[in-house]
Formats: sequence, structure tokens, C-alpha cells
Amino acid sequence: MTRFVSRRFDDPHTVADVVADVFLAVVDSGDAYRTAARNERAWLFGVAQHVVSAEYRRRRRADVLNSRIAGRRLMSPDDIARVEDRLVAENEGRALIEAMSGLPERQRAVLELVAVDQLSVADAAAALRISAVTARVALHRARTRLRRLAVTPGGDVPAVPATSSTSATSVTVTGSRK
Repeated sequence: MTRFVSRRFDDPHTVADVVADVFLAVVDSGDAYRTAARNERAWLFGVAQHVVSAEYRRRRRADVLNSRIAGRRLMSPDDIARVEDRLVAENEGRALIEAMSGLPERQRAVLELVAVDQLSVADAAAALRISAVTARVALHRARTRLRRLAVTPGGDVPAVPATSSTSATSVTVTGSRK
């Protein structure tokens, strides 16, 4: 068996591994052998041919994978750090988006128009066909609720973007609610 395999591979370690695999395959498939149908020697070499073919296929797949990365610059530690930072930022963004899905529809719509689409509160109110005061109140409530919902694993509260039009304008509501 060693001579059979050594004619197909040059590396002695590969030959030893493939011969061992042949005998493992023989042990595993011994119950499928029928003495009346074949002689033992032909069956053993048939199993060996299957194992050798499997090794060729494995090597071919490894060569294809190696050729895909050949000639490409591997990542430096700085590149890895930048990718990790980007992943952390994206995770925080996903947490905020998930938290935003828990907001009431109007609050979420105002927050998206102001924080994500960069509209002024007045423009967001016009787009939603609500008053500017209603939009400011919805934005304030959305930000407050989002800060409570979107606490990161480290205990930090992600910053909810504030626009200059909302931070400079304060809304005072007087009167009683009914």
C-alpha cells in the first residue's frame, strides 16, 4: 500500500498520512465488503484509490483558496484596529436602530428625519404634517426614551445626535392638560 501511495505523492509525510487514512477507511467500510463478490486485494486498492482521490480534491481546494489570497496584501495591525473600531461603531449603530424600533411611530419618524436625514425640526414637521411644537415635543420624548432604551453593554449611553435648530430652541408649554 505504501508503494501504491508513494507513486502518487512525493512528500513522505503525506504518504504516511494517506496510507493511514486508507486503513482507517478499510476499517470503517469493512462491513460493506463481500467476499464472494471481490477479492480482498482488489477491494483494498479500490479503497486506496478513493482515499487518494479525496486527498487530491482536498489539495485542489486548498490550492484554489491559496491562489485567491496570493498577491494580496495581508492586514497590518493598524488595519485590524481600524476594522475592529468600525465593527464596534456599527454595533452601536445597530443597537440604536433596534432601540429606535421600540419608539412610537411619530417619535421615531421625527427622530429619523432630524437625526438621520438631517432635516430641521420645522422641515420634519412639515414633512409629517404636524406642527413644529408637536415635532419638538416628539423629538424630545424620542431622544429621552432612546437614551433609556439604548444603554450599551459598558453602561454608557450612546450619544443621540442633536441638531443646532433643536438645541438652540427651547419649548415651554404652559397650561393644563386635559
